[in-house]
Amino acid sequence: MKAVALVVLALVPFALPSQSMVNIAMLTAFSAFIGQCWNISGGFGGLTSFGHAVFFGTGAYAVAILQTRYGLNPWLGLPVGFVAGGLVGAAIGAASFRAGLRGSYFALVTLAFAEVFRILSNSLDFTRGGLGINIPLGMGVGNFQFADRRATYAVVLGLLVLATLCAAWLRRSRFGARLAALRENEDAAQALGVDLVRTKTLALALSGGLTALAGVVYTQTYLYIDPTIAFGSERSVEMLLVAMIGGAGTVWGPILGAVALHIVADVSRSFISTPGFAPMLYGVVLLVIIGVLPQGMAGLWERLRRA
Repeated sequence: MKAVALVVLALVPFALPSQSMVNIAMLTAFSAFIGQCWNISGGFGGLTSFGHAVFFGTGAYAVAILQTRYGLNPWLGLPVGFVAGGLVGAAIGAASFRAGLRGSYFALVTLAFAEVFRILSNSLDFTRGGLGINIPLGMGVGNFQFADRRATYAVVLGLLVLATLCAAWLRRSRFGARLAALRENEDAAQALGVDLVRTKTLALALSGGLTALAGVVYTQTYLYIDPTIAFGSERSVEMLLVAMIGGAGTVWGPILGAVALHIVADVSRSFISTPGFAPMLYGVVLLVIIGVLPQGMAGLWERLRRA
């Protein structure tokens, strides 16, 4: 029932005449996608990351640099971005987990990596420093640039389906079971023969590769990227909030969280224009969810279903 309802809601924007409404649907699906990417490692594996923007920025800069400097077709930027994000995730994971970092220490390390990448992209010549990179305008399917937001929404929706299928696979696979065991008790999982470093590194690499795809799509949608957009903490916070509010470690949680957050944001902007009000409201919503619904909105759904 829940899956059918979400599919129907996902298809509604294709029938909307207003581009602004389609844009809202696209942004909501985009938030759900990046939240699901974070959920693959942070929710299912308990690898709480405060710096997932490092993967987003890696994908964004990979496609922007290769396209503007070497003429790479932006559609090829999707697999290139996935590989680049996966390699960065594997490198961060191998370095962190071999050092035995976990919990808050790992979270701070990911935040530090995102800041290091931001500083580097702000300083290096081939990233054009703080000026950022402009993507040449060339509307057309071949250039991955669409005048109609419905086409962009379709691409984002396809990526969301891909990430959700990965989450569903983790829920039922042996690899996902090993991740869940690590999340609950690393020492017990290791005693049962689970390879901690390998399992957690693979999870972070998969999450990083998928998150990099979001960076590729963002760059081709807005045709501009700079260090703050690519590696800023706001993107990491958005991923974490979406997953936590919807229900980390669940298949449908990030989707529910993205819908809830965007409803809150759009309603608040309609009535209150005070700068900084929306982030404050996000914090209040998160506190309420943690206090009343520790399993997120997906946990509430399960309670209602059992009742």
